[in-house]
Amino acid sequence: MIEGIMRAVIKWAPVAIEEPNNYDARANLMWASTMALNGLVRTGERNGWTVHPIEHELSAYYDITHGVGLGILTPRWMKFALNEQTEAKFARFGRQVWGLKGDDDQVAQAAIQATYDWVKSLGVPTTLPGVDINEETHFVPMANSAVKVGHLEQQAYVPMTSDDVVALYQASMTTDGFE
Repeated sequence: MIEGIMRAVIKWAPVAIEEPNNYDARANLMWASTMALNGLVRTGERNGWTVHPIEHELSAYYDITHGVGLGILTPRWMKFALNEQTEAKFARFGRQVWGLKGDDDQVAQAAIQATYDWVKSLGVPTTLPGVDINEETHFVPMANSAVKVGHLEQQAYVPMTSDDVVALYQASMTTDGFE
């Protein structure tokens, strides 16, 4: 179900940007948003989307929207989370959402790049300096709060420490690692 929601957003977001009055684009994005936020897609899952509490701290400290923050952080979190245990799920994401082909490692890596490229194609900033965050002053308290509130050391898809979250924020200061 989550993959279908992602495919809908990938399809309709560019249409809504290009044609703001397109009813079908807006309706499909509203449906996708409702499905993503109503809790149905988490049924039976032990953990949530790790990036959410990390981004909530970003929006709390800086004047950026949640979606923009997610667009900046998500591809970098995906790189952090990709390992031998998660590779198959990232590859499935690449195949089901992006239509990629190849072995699991290739597809997982390409899926992360495709996600970054899609965010960029929408005109969403892809770095923290792109939203006027040019210093790291608040990264440590933000990370500490994200880990505590989000239970990231125990209940995350891939556990994260405060140091990991700080590193994620720092990685978001540049486009390093993305083409």
